[in-house]
Amino acid sequence: MSQGVRTRPEGSGQPLSEAYDTALLDLDGVVYAGGSAIAHAVDSLAAARSGGMRLAYVTNNALRTPDTVAAHLTELGIPTGADDVITSAQAVARLISEQVPAGARVLVIGGEGLRVALRERGLVPVESADDDPAAVVQGYGGPDLPWGRFAEASYAVRRGVPWFASNTDLTIPSGRGIAPGNGAAVEVVRIATGAEPQVAGKPLPPMHRETIIRTGAERPLVVGDRLDTDIEGAFNGGVDSLLVLTGVTDGAQLLAAPPQHRPTYVDADLRGLLTGQPEVTGDGAGFRCGGWTATAGADRLELTGDGEAQDGLRALCAAAWTAAGEGSCALDGGKALARLGL
Repeated sequence: MSQGVRTRPEGSGQPLSEAYDTALLDLDGVVYAGGSAIAHAVDSLAAARSGGMRLAYVTNNALRTPDTVAAHLTELGIPTGADDVITSAQAVARLISEQVPAGARVLVIGGEGLRVALRERGLVPVESADDDPAAVVQGYGGPDLPWGRFAEASYAVRRGVPWFASNTDLTIPSGRGIAPGNGAAVEVVRIATGAEPQVAGKPLPPMHRETIIRTGAERPLVVGDRLDTDIEGAFNGGVDSLLVLTGVTDGAQLLAAPPQHRPTYVDADLRGLLTGQPEVTGDGAGFRCGGWTATAGADRLELTGDGEAQDGLRALCAAAWTAAGEGSCALDGGKALARLGL
């Protein structure tokens, strides 16, 4: 990763699938949406794999086991083994195992993914605060997790039992829209106890460490759709990242990104793995990519020229990020983005 504050997306003369040995791919919004494969995902991943790139799937969702995730991906036409899936449940289980004795009991507030991960680390899942747990772990348990489970966690945490959370994503996408995520459930226990959990999932270092341990990646590329988990996680891990615009991040959010949320590369979808990345040239007088030129005016971003929409977006990123420096760009990019259909 380049040192210092990133002021523009980088170019690459090689296809990204050749420049990096392992793609650490987020799932929802990158590979699938609402359970169905995103356009171009299946073919792009197959081509990257056939070219020698390892594919690993990294998710903050602690509900499903790696076997279940792998089976779902395979059904979509993306052959996947359980060893190719890394979850926040695995990351938090390792974190707990480093702080409690082998064979210790852990109160589980969540689903089967947490229980499987704890057993893998030699820990014993229990269901009650009265089972003498050495730790409490909280992960997404699905929309039907009983309210009483939060009370059970609160009883143990108030007694001084160490508290861990797989992740703190406030929301999670579903087939019907955006639903409360594990972070919302963590807030319930925080309010009841005044305590703070140790958190493992993206964008924090325990999750990145887990992916490197399990994949052995030497030149990893994080691929995601969220600035505050995927891209910030890559930033914290000191590795490069590719933002794809098939999920939650839109053009305006990308232009306003502070340094820790600025991806190395930007592309429309996973086809970006199979190509080089165009270079953004220029300086404060104008940033050029493809047929576009972007500049930062007094109160808004300006865009002139014509060409591929993604090239225009890359040029706008350079203008916005350079103007913002170490902050978040407040210039209005709405008119420029509208020219790109973004």
